[in-house]
Amino acid sequence: MILSDVDIRRYISEGKIKITPEPDFRTQLGSCSIDFRLGNTFRVFEHSKYPFIDLKEKVDADDLMRKVDVSDGEAFTMQPGEFVLAATHEKLELADDVMARLEGRSSLGRLGIIVHSTAGLFDPGWVGNATLELGNLGRMPVKLYPGMRICAFTFEQLSSPSSMPYRLKPANKYAGQDGPETSRFAEDVELKKEKES
Repeated sequence: MILSDVDIRRYISEGKIKITPEPDFRTQLGSCSIDFRLGNTFRVFEHSKYPFIDLKEKVDADDLMRKVDVSDGEAFTMQPGEFVLAATHEKLELADDVMARLEGRSSLGRLGIIVHSTAGLFDPGWVGNATLELGNLGRMPVKLYPGMRICAFTFEQLSSPSSMPYRLKPANKYAGQDGPETSRFAEDVELKKEKES
């Protein structure tokens, strides 16, 4: 069951959904979603340092991607065909019986800006700032500004609390993140086992 705006407000007041800083319901709350804003930090690929990415090899995130901080009022320009990571300004925390989905905003999609390539599901028990997988599919550069509404979250009630919420999963790689996190694919259990044998 997807939560309506009425239920989103109720879940926030009950602490089942926590959003920090507190959202402005007048501008951020939709009929069944709540908008999150763009943070100030971006991660941009350093294309010249590596000829390819080997998913079995752990690569230092600081070597693979350069961190770019953008001040409030300044813009980050997304070039056509570019892919960068960013994060939401807001931190999200979910109860053990609530999941969320990150969705792009139609107004940005019509300009060619996607906000997540594949990772739109946020498990029950999630806590942290959401990493955004930003891409410019259009033919023109687009300026993005920290603080602008960049994405929307919808929420669903589970049939019962999860027995293994995300923050408690032994193999969780991104719980508690506070900025755009690079891929930790090399930490996947099956790849670790393969390397050890």
